[in-house]
Amino acid sequence: MTVLIAGGGVGGLSLAMMLHEKGIAALVFEAAAEVRPLGVGINTLPHSIRELAGLGLLPKLDEIGIRTRKLTYMNHLGQTIWSDPRGMYAGHEVPQFSVHRGRLQMMLWQAAVARLGPDRIRAGQRLVGLMQHDGGVVARFEGPADVFREVEGSALVGADGIHSWLRAHLHPDDGGIRWNGIQMWRGCTEWPAFDDGCSMVIAGDAVAKLVLYPIAPGSTPETRLTNWVIYARVADGSQKPPGRESWARRGQLADFKHLVDRLKLDFIDVSALIESTAEIFEYPMCDRDPLPWWTRGRVTLLGDAAHPMFPVGSNGASQAVLDARALADALMAHDVPEALAAYEVERRAATTAIVISNRNGGPERVIDLVAQRAPAGFSDIADVATQEQLADVVRGYASLAGFAAPHP
Repeated sequence: MTVLIAGGGVGGLSLAMMLHEKGIAALVFEAAAEVRPLGVGINTLPHSIRELAGLGLLPKLDEIGIRTRKLTYMNHLGQTIWSDPRGMYAGHEVPQFSVHRGRLQMMLWQAAVARLGPDRIRAGQRLVGLMQHDGGVVARFEGPADVFREVEGSALVGADGIHSWLRAHLHPDDGGIRWNGIQMWRGCTEWPAFDDGCSMVIAGDAVAKLVLYPIAPGSTPETRLTNWVIYARVADGSQKPPGRESWARRGQLADFKHLVDRLKLDFIDVSALIESTAEIFEYPMCDRDPLPWWTRGRVTLLGDAAHPMFPVGSNGASQAVLDARALADALMAHDVPEALAAYEVERRAATTAIVISNRNGGPERVIDLVAQRAPAGFSDIADVATQEQLADVVRGYASLAGFAAPHP
């Protein structure tokens, strides 16, 4: 068996190493001509870290990331709404990590090359065609200088992201990328550590929210590479999403300075943090409608190609890793068509539920709940919402997404 994987991101590389571990051959084809540590911060949750730890990658994760200790939700005045321990501090057997997305991908890329060999992890190869027959699938890739090549395998997995060619091929009538009207401004910079130096804060109200967390050690013990995101609704959601060339373009502080000025957090100067950031990027908050199916014969989808979701709840990369584990296990247990079908049964309904929950705000709805009831702040959170109401939002989401803490 040889599994062709279109896409060398977190999901595709995790799948390749999981298959290799089981003695199943894999070939990875990444569209980008060169893999570089681009992007900003993400969080990887314990249920996905368990799978990466199973690949022996925990020491590498410790080299590039931060073990997250806790997550605190606040209003825009810095008053605490809810705080929970995370990862091993909440009783999981493995950590939660905050990490730079590009560094995570580079770590996975290098590990996959070392294990599978450089001839099996190929950059500059974009999937552009396929043909299935009874015994396998032939995939067509476009390389540099318009050179095309055809590769035959037992199965083809599209792990080629939210702009997936394979998804469009399987679902030509798909409604396309959906923009909810929310714009995100993001960046990271070295900054003095706040709190214990390894915790997350999400603060805001119904107007705008700030997500703040360290993603790597700084140049001194007192600093951290600190990731920040500010997002707010700038349109009603009926507009078409920005063109692909507008994704991850440079942002301007002037466009969202009024949102920064509303934040009054006594433990960090948010304005100074953002003003010191050398590169600010802006992204539209987009997803796609859940699909009625992912699989046809020997072809299936994985990660953002299958279930792109709004970036709330820290689930995008984590769910791609869980996809990879489910698919690798299925391919070990069944013939290819049956394995792909079993994988879809296990993963499609679970990820669809998360996509829908994220559209409704995910765990960050707890901020909206308090903002609606106490827009000017509160003296005691118990006057605004009960612990049971807040837990229903935050811990209910964790249960839905599969990473509920053993000892919350």
